[in-house]
Parts: sequence; C-alpha cells; structure tokens
Amino acid sequence: MRKKTLTAMALLAVVPFLATACGTAGPTAAPSTSDSTVSSAPAEGSGRVAPGTPAEPTPTTTTPQPQPAPPPPPMTVPGTPCDIADGACVRLSTKESWLISDGRVSYGPVPITSGRPGHETPVGTFPVLWKVRDDWSRPYNAPMPFSTYFVSNGIAFHEGSLTDPSHGCVHLSREAASKYFEALQVGAEVQVTA
Repeated sequence: MRKKTLTAMALLAVVPFLATACGTAGPTAAPSTSDSTVSSAPAEGSGRVAPGTPAEPTPTTTTPQPQPAPPPPPMTVPGTPCDIADGACVRLSTKESWLISDGRVSYGPVPITSGRPGHETPVGTFPVLWKVRDDWSRPYNAPMPFSTYFVSNGIAFHEGSLTDPSHGCVHLSREAASKYFEALQVGAEVQVTA
C-alpha cells in the first residue's frame, strides 16, 4: 500500500510539470497524501479541471509597437536630379552634367554626350576608380584626354565629341573634361540619372 501511495504522489508531482511544459495549466488542487486513487474526471460541479485536460485558451490582444518614422528622402541638389553631397551628377535625358561640392552646384551644367544604343551609359551611383590624363582607347582607336573612370569596364568622363554618341563614356568639352579631371578625386561619387 505504501508503494502505491508513493507512486500516486510521484505521478501527481510529474503531471503538473508535464502539463505546464506542454502549455496547459495543470491541476488546480494540491496533491493528496492519502491512499486514494487518482481520478481523471473532475467532480461534478466542482469547476476544477482534471490533470492532463487542456485549459481553455484565454484570448489576448496585443497592441502593435509603434514603428520609428522612415528616414526622410534624400534632398536633391537644387537645379540637379542628384542627391550626392560631393562629386559629379549626370542627367542623360537632357545631356547635361554638374560638379557638386558641399551639396551645391560648383560647376555646370555643361553639355555632354553619352552612350549610343547597344553601348548605353550605366545609370546609378559609382565611385571614381582611377584617372589618366592622356589615355587612348584601344578598342575604338581614339584619344581620351582627361579620363576620369567611374565604371570598371572602362566608362569615364573625358574630352570627346558633343555631337556624336559615345560607346558608353560621358563626353565633355575640353574645358569641362579638364575641370572634372582636376576636381574629382579617386573615391568621389558619380551619380548618373536617366
């Protein structure tokens, strides 16, 4: 008889643990140390839940946490379509470009030509990669004075025709190409818009 009582007590100690671990409330009455057997059905009208019986879910409401405001949109440099603080801005649709310093136009707009169909000038923001004062295009057998490269496949600002489209580069007048070459350092931003 003592062995049955100890087994019943052990069962009463384990059932609430398992019930709690499984997300249910467990029994509401304290375990008894008498020799009685464990009943799995609640006493009628007692309002108690038998061990192992899932508790009724309690509806909960949660208030969503306030989200931080999105960052403000970048401010465009007045008179340009670009939002960089320093570097060069290009608008392909109007064939013009500017140098920007401290968030303001420091030079321009100047006229440009850009890539012809099949050789379009890429749109995006790029860093100046390298510069060559008197470069030569081997594929097109043409001079490229004041080359300021900003795309790794050879796209650069340089002196070139302002009437004929390029093979992707941004052509500038001699004066503008020289100014861009001097003003833009390696790492400076170049923003090209459509």
